[in-house]
Amino acid sequence: MDISKILEKLYQKLLSKKTKEKSERVILWIALGSFIIHLLIIGLIHFNFITLHEPSNLLKNPIAAIYTPFSFILVYEVYLLIYYLPKSTSTYISKQYEIIALIIIRRLFKDLSDLSLSSNWFNIKNDLQFTYDIIASVFLFYLIYLFRVQRTRVYRTIENSKSHSSSISKFINAKKWIATALVPILLIIAIYSFLTWSIGIFQPLETNAISFKNINNIFFEQFFNILIIADVILLLFSFFHTDEFHKVIRNSGFIISTILIRISFSVSGIINNILIVSAILFGLSILFIHNKFEKKLAEESNEIEE
Repeated sequence: MDISKILEKLYQKLLSKKTKEKSERVILWIALGSFIIHLLIIGLIHFNFITLHEPSNLLKNPIAAIYTPFSFILVYEVYLLIYYLPKSTSTYISKQYEIIALIIIRRLFKDLSDLSLSSNWFNIKNDLQFTYDIIASVFLFYLIYLFRVQRTRVYRTIENSKSHSSSISKFINAKKWIATALVPILLIIAIYSFLTWSIGIFQPLETNAISFKNINNIFFEQFFNILIIADVILLLFSFFHTDEFHKVIRNSGFIISTILIRISFSVSGIINNILIVSAILFGLSILFIHNKFEKKLAEESNEIEE
């Protein structure tokens, strides 16, 4: 059987609309179940039915239980990112931004469980982190809105030449192959991260367990490494489709934006928030200037036709 046909079948199996809808229902049930289980564990620890050596704050405060279902929803958002990859580059990038914003929202639930309400608010590390995150989440929400506005603006009609259509088709196929390959990678990293995280809860002294200091980075730090590789491959494939300067700059800028997001996982505190905001602000600026190019080229094209 032709390899392209096998890949197409795999793509339809893993990334079809029907699969997306099924995955959504499954994740919602898992999220609901995990929330109830997390609350039960907190209750059992509180009433001394389960004894843990220095349990994490995630197992002390019921508010922190929201963190667990949110984590599963975030994994589904990563699946949606892969789902939209072959359909639109700007939508794919927008999904990256939405995911990192949701990671900060999820972190707020953990921040709430760590709050120390006192007059020394700005001298307490956890309280400061909550302040940084709540301000950053509002700012990111607005930046993502502006990005959505920019990505929906189309100034030029797509050329209908045979060669142009052929190059678009090849580029879309390349994106489908990459997206199909990313799905099993997503599952493997998610399962590995979940198992290692579980070990970190019940056996915190194990050398291989993930530190609770980096709990917000679990899964996403590794997955964004994979995304950077995928983005570079997409950039290289895009040269078969177009060599227009403004599109090359746009695609390269999006990769830099993804790298900045990945670097943000390596730091904490206000530097983490600054890097995330800078990444999205940079991506938004690149798209804004790209659209200015498109508008100018559309005007020039109309002048020639007249």
